[in-house]
Amino acid sequence: MMQYYGLLALVPFVRACTNPDSNACASFMTAQAATASAFCATFTKSAVTATAGLPAWATACDSKPSAISKECSCAFTGGGGATTTTTTKATTTTLTTSTRTTTGSGGGSTGSCGSPNYSLQGYGSGATGGGSGSGTTVTSCSALSSAAESGGVITISGVLDGCGSECSRSSLASRHPKHLLTRDIIVVDLVSDTTVLGSGSQSGLTNGGFRVKRASNVVLKNLYFHDPPEGKDLVEIQYSTNVWVDHCDFSTEGLVGDKDHYDGLLDITHGSDMVTVSWNKFHDHWKGSLVGHSDSNSDEDKGKLHVTYHHNHFTNVNSRLPSFRFGTGHVFSSCFENNPTSGINSRMGAQMLIEQNYFSSTKLAIVTDLDSDEDGYAVDKDNIFVDSDTRITQTGSFTPPYSYTTNPASCICDMVKSYAGLGVI
Repeated sequence: MMQYYGLLALVPFVRACTNPDSNACASFMTAQAATASAFCATFTKSAVTATAGLPAWATACDSKPSAISKECSCAFTGGGGATTTTTTKATTTTLTTSTRTTTGSGGGSTGSCGSPNYSLQGYGSGATGGGSGSGTTVTSCSALSSAAESGGVITISGVLDGCGSECSRSSLASRHPKHLLTRDIIVVDLVSDTTVLGSGSQSGLTNGGFRVKRASNVVLKNLYFHDPPEGKDLVEIQYSTNVWVDHCDFSTEGLVGDKDHYDGLLDITHGSDMVTVSWNKFHDHWKGSLVGHSDSNSDEDKGKLHVTYHHNHFTNVNSRLPSFRFGTGHVFSSCFENNPTSGINSRMGAQMLIEQNYFSSTKLAIVTDLDSDEDGYAVDKDNIFVDSDTRITQTGSFTPPYSYTTNPASCICDMVKSYAGLGVI
């Protein structure tokens, strides 16, 4: 077995074989080789496209033909056979204690880590929010709900607990049958042309959140978000365009309890488009940021979901940093530390450029063949990996259509710890 792992570390497999110690599908192939090999000998992904055609043990592979096909190839044909991947670098299946830096050409200009650029960059650059006026300052949930109906500039002073529209328990249960809801609260809806600001170093929402739905031109800035209503996101963006989320702090209770008790920290779904997520801190939660909510939502999402993430800090978040389906993503100059399951996940044909980031103790820091039937694409450029691995099966070709300023991966963690999050701007 040790010889097997040694080969995995040295050979540049294009099929991105996974570690049997950490992947249930690969583990079954190894432990039950006779059973698996008999099926794999006649199985092809094109021949079996529905779970009805799979054996009972396929549940170890999430009943996904693509996962079974890949592991059959890895376990019994040495990773050979036809492939549509274009990766040219070796992939690893275990965390290492080495530091690895990737290099590339082109891209934006590079600034100094001592000089933060807080200007709006990226796909969300069209967002101006509610304008430049002083607007309304709110100190209660009722005042916030009232102000949110009209938009404009809204400043939250203090941490407001339990804000949101009230619904009947039966109505909420019908929409979230997986969850035993303990409070009759959903998040606050925001309309177009709205800016919501947090006052001082800690103002925002706990046991609540915001939903931007069928809206355009929304800005969220300097806001504290902690613990959404059960089964909900802290911030959810749906059917919306031109949104900027900047200098906020997102967290829950950490990697404890049921991972589905809360949903995401920041989710961007249902054909939303032109979004920038910058200078935020995401920490202590199971599911970070999801772009594109379902493999079956291509009709709504393809051609949209253009999102820029830059100068963010992700720490102690289990996965989705972000997880990206169908769309086009740019992640630059961010710090990823102590994230145990996966980092940036490109899937369902998503195109992603990932540059000038620092990854420390982040498993599958960049991955393109996880959790979906179709792989995504990723360009790995000028990143630093420490005790972190990648699994890139398809190299992308995406070049951003806008100008932007990166900061070096070598100093980006110190930079975002000082200049991202609350009380800075």
